[in-house]
Amino acid sequence: MKFENSQKYAAEALATFSLTLAVSLSLLFVFPLSTAVVAALVVGIYVYTIGGISGAHINPAVTLGMWTIKQIGTKDALLYVASQCIGAGLATLLVLSMTATIPLVGAESPQIILGEAIGAFILTFGVASVATGKAEDDAAGLIVGGSLLVGILIASSLSSGILNPAVAFGLGSLSLSYLLGPLLGGALGALTFRWISS
Repeated sequence: MKFENSQKYAAEALATFSLTLAVSLSLLFVFPLSTAVVAALVVGIYVYTIGGISGAHINPAVTLGMWTIKQIGTKDALLYVASQCIGAGLATLLVLSMTATIPLVGAESPQIILGEAIGAFILTFGVASVATGKAEDDAAGLIVGGSLLVGILIASSLSSGILNPAVAFGLGSLSLSYLLGPLLGGALGALTFRWISS
């Protein structure tokens, strides 16, 4: 079976691998505030380096948001999410080989869903501005990385501020709160941007 445009899926896997690896290692070895900065920098860099290849979603919540506003087709959306989960899983295997432990994110609560939804809303609102061409291309990485940073900082008062189901999975979580919150917020953020900008 040959995948058309397999570079897009490889780019998503690589970027999600890098993000999960950076987040995992920063949670294990550094003060948690730096995790938000590390995540924002990784995403910002990949927006510039692979944005023209895949759109640099790097997050199933972003992919769902872009799918809801018709910026990506169903087949690509499904393959993006699969690629993102593969990248996160491979990063987890690498972290385990290096440290024999991964930081776990596993609680369930309405506050976690709310925190993750608010953070993903902010992130995907920024991503939608770039994806729809309403923001300057030169500022794409800054807008997306900044949106992620603000989203994480706000969400972290109610949750771990992961905002990414693939990264949560890579951190060992099967929590529905870390799946549903970002997906809900991602879809609402993209739809709200489309409504405001139309």
